[in-house]
Amino acid sequence: MKKHRVILITDGDAYARKAVEAVAKIYDGRCISQSCGNPSVLSGSDIVKLIKKTPYDPVFVMFDDSGFLGEGSGEQAMKYVANHKEIEVLGVIAVASRTKDAEWTKVDVCIDNEGNLTSNGVDKYGVPEMDIGRINGDTVYCLDQLDVPIIVGIGDIGKMAKKDSSDKGAPITKKAVEIIMERSGFNAKG
Repeated sequence: MKKHRVILITDGDAYARKAVEAVAKIYDGRCISQSCGNPSVLSGSDIVKLIKKTPYDPVFVMFDDSGFLGEGSGEQAMKYVANHKEIEVLGVIAVASRTKDAEWTKVDVCIDNEGNLTSNGVDKYGVPEMDIGRINGDTVYCLDQLDVPIIVGIGDIGKMAKKDSSDKGAPITKKAVEIIMERSGFNAKG
């Protein structure tokens, strides 16, 4: 059984959608645009059905909890997708945000708003923080529970004071995808 290879993104607003769609085109992948929403409205089961319909590889999927504390609809859907037997998660782009009750996750690496790799976490503007190996976000609560090969932290996708704008090709998001693709051996797998 061929598994569908996906990249999970923990943001789903309109800016994120534009950035992810722009980057997906670069890699001949497909963004499941219906997965956007703030908060996510599709269930994990619905998202898996959409993933299975696309002939493109990789598939980019967005999840968003709109700042709700604890495990919200976006995280429930993400867990379902990540644990599905027909899905291979290549990696996760964990998006930093300013939440009322800060949820955080461990990350393998972060990218600041200048495109530099850092072991420090970043804030929603892509500015490095003091914490090493973790970021605060609103849809990251369950990431530590998932068995994924790499988690790349970035600031607010599609924004970061226009440094990740889709009009500019979403360079920070693109770099996060490059790292995930390289680490997964995606190009070697075909």
